Formats: sequence, structure tokens, C-alpha cells
Amino acid sequence: MNKTLYVTDLDGTLLNTDICISETSLKIINDLIASGMHFTFATARSLVSARKVTKGLLANIPVIVYNGAFIMNHEDGEILYSRKFTSDERGDIVSLLRKHHMHPLVYSFIEQQEKLSWNQNHENEGIKHYINQRLDDPRLRPLSDDRNLYDGDMFYLTCIGEPKELEIVYQIMQGDERFRCTLQQELYRTEYWLEIMPRKATKAEAIQHLKTMGSCDRIVAFGDAINDLPMFEIADEAYAVANAVPALKAAATAVIADNDQDGVAKKLWELYQGTAN
Repeated sequence: MNKTLYVTDLDGTLLNTDICISETSLKIINDLIASGMHFTFATARSLVSARKVTKGLLANIPVIVYNGAFIMNHEDGEILYSRKFTSDERGDIVSLLRKHHMHPLVYSFIEQQEKLSWNQNHENEGIKHYINQRLDDPRLRPLSDDRNLYDGDMFYLTCIGEPKELEIVYQIMQGDERFRCTLQQELYRTEYWLEIMPRKATKAEAIQHLKTMGSCDRIVAFGDAINDLPMFEIADEAYAVANAVPALKAAATAVIADNDQDGVAKKLWELYQGTAN
């Protein structure tokens, strides 16, 4: 019998508008996991952030974080797979961002410790909000200037601001096959995010790797946003929640109930009941 890997995005998909998993969804999914379902999540969040919003979820296989840059063990944070920028890629990114006077949030490993670095003297409202939601985060590395902003093994950058100021860099980066970029409005606010990652740091690449690791035969995916398109393209079945962007709905096998109506959990139950995969 085929062994299926079930993968869901978090924000806007499994998480409701209160940015948590409802008690109903938790019970359904945990019961399915206990019965043998191979379930995980793939998110743009870090493992630290994902753990907070998935509290109570009995994740029994590794999870995908930073939009596919890493596969990690949920419990101990061990890195099982990673995609980072090369030194040449990092140099070109830094030159471009400095040329356009942009001050990103920089995610990197410095002396084997994961860090989130930013220049405190160039905080806009979007950056302030993001940081203020994470004041107890051990990764935070505030700096007074950009001199050491890009230290370490860099794997992910986010520029937060207005679309007009981000569009120029986005268009340049889109033309460079070494990188993958997304430009979209932040789910819960008015600001836009320009995210820059290595080309192979995608949910699709990480899911394919996790599929092989787990000796699975099929992939069933759930999502709501543009960054979920790559995993929809490689999934055997792909379901967009009702609140998803039109482009994702167009790529979906079907559209299910929205994230405030336990759409993912109810569909998982429908797909999994009566099977042993």
C-alpha cells in the first residue's frame, strides 16, 4: 500500500486568524498521527517561532522551516538538511542591498548558533512589530550599524517595507537564477515582505527530500499563499484553503474550508479515514 506524506503550511492554512491551531484541529490531527499518519508542516517560520504556534501538536517526523532552507527534528532542533548562500552569492546580495540603501533582517549561523541580525537605527514599523513579537527570542542580535550585519553562514533575508521601495530589488533578484525571491503582503499587516533565499531553498525541494527520507510514495499538500506554489506543483494532491490567493486555488486539486473552519484537519480526516497509509 502506498505511504503518503501529508504536509501543510502554517500561517493562513493550519493556523487560524488567532495564529494558533484550534482545539478541534489539534484533536483531529493528533488522533490521526497516533493512528499512523505521516504528517508534518512546511513553513516560512523558524523552528523557534513554529514551536510556539503549534504547541500541543504531536509532530512525529521532522519539520520544514524557513520556506525549505532547513529540515529539522521538531524536538531537539537537529539539522537534517540545509540550503545556505555561498560566499559569492552573499557578496552579491550585500552589494545590491547596500546600493539600494536597504536594511534587511538577516538570518544566519554565527559560531554554530542561529542568529537574527538587524540594524536598530533603520527600523520601520514593520520591523519594529516583527521584533516586538519576539523579544524573548534567543536568536535576536541587534546591531547599531551594518558593519557586522552579514556575518556568519547566511541562509535567509527579509526586507520589510512598502511595495514600491522593494520592487526594484525584487525585479533585479528575479533575474538571477541563483536566488529565489518572493514579494507579498504580510498576512496579518499592511507591510510587504521581500524574501531572498538560495534557489534550492524551497518547500518543494525539502518535501522531496523528506519524502525520500521517510520512504514515502505520495505527497498531499495544503497551503494558502504564493510561496506554497512549488510544493503544490510536486504534490500528488494539493488543497488550497478557501482564504488562499487565487493563483494557489488555480493550482489546487480542490479548495477546502478556510483556516477558521478547520479546513485542513477536516480534509485530512476525510482523506485518511479507512486507510493505513
